[in-house]
Amino acid sequence: MIFAGCDVGSLTGEAVILEDDLILSSEIIRVRPRPEQTAREVTEKALGKIGKTLADIDYCVSTGYGREKIPFARSSISEISCHGRGAQWACPEVRTIIDIGGQDCKVIRVDKYGYMMDFVMNDKCAAGTGRFLESMAKVLGVGLEDLAPLSLCSKGRVAITKTCTVLSQIEVMYMISDGIERSDIAAGINYAMAERISKLVRRVGVKEGVAITGGVAKNFAVVNAISDVMGIKFVSLGEVDPQIVGALGSALFARERWQKAQQREAGPTGGKAAKSVRT
Repeated sequence: MIFAGCDVGSLTGEAVILEDDLILSSEIIRVRPRPEQTAREVTEKALGKIGKTLADIDYCVSTGYGREKIPFARSSISEISCHGRGAQWACPEVRTIIDIGGQDCKVIRVDKYGYMMDFVMNDKCAAGTGRFLESMAKVLGVGLEDLAPLSLCSKGRVAITKTCTVLSQIEVMYMISDGIERSDIAAGINYAMAERISKLVRRVGVKEGVAITGGVAKNFAVVNAISDVMGIKFVSLGEVDPQIVGALGSALFARERWQKAQQREAGPTGGKAAKSVRT
C-alpha cells in the first residue's frame, strides 16, 4: 500500500511517500501562490522519484497552513499532531519536539506513541522563526545558508536586544554602520533566536528526549545556540530530514486511517483480515 503525507507551510511544501514502515521518497519545494498548487507539485515530484503517480496513492493526509485546500487528500490533521507523530517515529525516545517553522514556533510534548499531550505556540511575531533568520540574513547581505558558517568566525558575539523582528533589523543596521563585524552580529542573531525559543520551551516544560524539527533545524549554529542556552542535548532523528517530519507524520496518519477503514469494512467477523493489515 502507498501512503502519502503532504505538508504545506508558509515558506515550503513537503511530501513523504510511505509504504508499510518504509519511506520510499520525499520532496521539498518553496511554496507556490496557492496551497493546492504547492501540494500537487511537491507530491507529484516525490511520487515521480519512484515511478508513481497520484492515482497510485491508497490514502493521503494533508497538514500545514493549506491542509484543508488539498483536493487529493482524503483528510487533514494539524501540523502539531503530525510533527509529534513523525518525530517519535524517527526516534522512539522523543518526548519533546521544538518545531521551528517559517512563521511560527511550536513546542510539543508527546507520549511514547507519538500522540500529542500538550503544546505551546508562538504565532504572533516572526521572532524565533525562519522568517526572522531570513530577515536578518538579508540585512547582513548574506544568504540564509551562509548565516551559520559566518557566525563560526565570530570572536565577540554581540547582543541583539530588540524582541521585535523589525526593530531587530534596525538594530543590526546600526551595528553594521558602527563597523561591528558581521560574524559577531551573525552569532548574536543565533543566540537571540535561541533565547526566544527557550522561553517558549519553558512554558510547556521539557521532558527528556528533545528533538528539533522544521527547516531551521538544519541551521547548526541555531541548534547549538539553543542547546547552549537551555543546557540540553538534542536527540537525533537519524536519517530523517527534520524538514519533512510534518509530512512524515501525516503519511503515518494516512496509513493508520487506511488500516482503520479496512478494519471497519472487515466487520466483527473479519478479525484475521484486520490483523494482517496491521502487521
